[in-house]
Amino acid sequence: MSRRGLAAVSSVLDQAASSATNILVLVLAARLSSASAFADFSMVYVTFTVLLGLNMAYVGQTVVLEKDEDRLGAVCRSGLAFTGAASAAAGAALAVVGLAVPGAGGWAFLSLGLVLPLVLLQDGLRYCFSALRVPERALAADALRLVCVVAALLLQPEGASAGRLVLVWGVSALPALALGLWLLRPYVRGSAADLRPYLRRGHLGQRFVVEFAVGNGSSQLAVLGLGLFATPLAVGALRGATTLFGPLNVLFNSANAFGPPVVGRASGKRGVVRLTAAMGGVLAALGAGWGAVLYALPDGVGRQLLGDTWAAASALLPATGAQYAVMGLGTCALLTLRVLNPKATLSLQVVFSLLSVALLLGGYAVAGVTGAAWGLAAGSALKAAAAWLRVSRVPARAPEPPVTTAA
Repeated sequence: MSRRGLAAVSSVLDQAASSATNILVLVLAARLSSASAFADFSMVYVTFTVLLGLNMAYVGQTVVLEKDEDRLGAVCRSGLAFTGAASAAAGAALAVVGLAVPGAGGWAFLSLGLVLPLVLLQDGLRYCFSALRVPERALAADALRLVCVVAALLLQPEGASAGRLVLVWGVSALPALALGLWLLRPYVRGSAADLRPYLRRGHLGQRFVVEFAVGNGSSQLAVLGLGLFATPLAVGALRGATTLFGPLNVLFNSANAFGPPVVGRASGKRGVVRLTAAMGGVLAALGAGWGAVLYALPDGVGRQLLGDTWAAASALLPATGAQYAVMGLGTCALLTLRVLNPKATLSLQVVFSLLSVALLLGGYAVAGVTGAAWGLAAGSALKAAAAWLRVSRVPARAPEPPVTTAA
């Protein structure tokens, strides 16, 4: 296997390990705790997920876009230093909130504040290894993280409090963090950390944070909006159909998080577009194929996957399969713009995320939950088309603004 192929496989496996960790943490926490304790744990975990996404957008995305190989060591050290400082500040704020909130929920937030620097630093190492084009090192650290957190949670007594589970989950990141720092050490030795670029107005990560906020906010708005008009069964069917495409989310997230260093090695705009177009075609085919496989499942198998929700969700699989097929094309179009012109993605994300919400609600008004599913598919198709159109308008030798000082 070529070096590029090994890097691609390692990136996908690393994203799979990270996703599996998140899923198993929630599953084990639900099994160990009472309904009220799991509700507290879920609130804390949602908070962590938002903070993780913000750090990925502000720091991680700018790290993987660094093209100057001579600066990679300093960029990685600076990114981790900023993550450590920012997560310590956020952790202190969460600890204060936890002390102010009475009951078990407050203790859970206090626990998150104590372990937040550990978990965010451990996750931040993934982007450093991606930028350095050694994703197999990220895979080693994240595989250890998966093993440690599962083992640590399995040792907890039934009925454990949310605060205890959060502490155990966070502290279990220490072995993976230590391994990751050891694996990173040869690449950052002798480099100095500089936090000033992250504090300047116009830092490129600020645009990515807005994109993250709009993307996540619009999806939550869509669910809330549909819930105002639709029955719980309709909302559950839409969520169930989307859940079945979880493996493709792993691939899409891998392309977004770890694709830029691989794609950035292509020769010029033509080389970049040729590579990302091929990737988009593969992801689109996988989306359509996975949808066809799910649609062909016997009802007995489907009910084992989704229970009583299967009957309603299975009717949405053609629309959801079409959505994921065009999402594959759109993901790679946005990846192309990330490499060629990082500033071009913000307006696309804002406009078409909001348009998808409108098409979702409009589709439901016209044809019920099936119309809502096709509305989401139409929104994804329009976003993909607009993104590739924007790619076609990027000059062949577009200027590449520095990732730490873009205005």
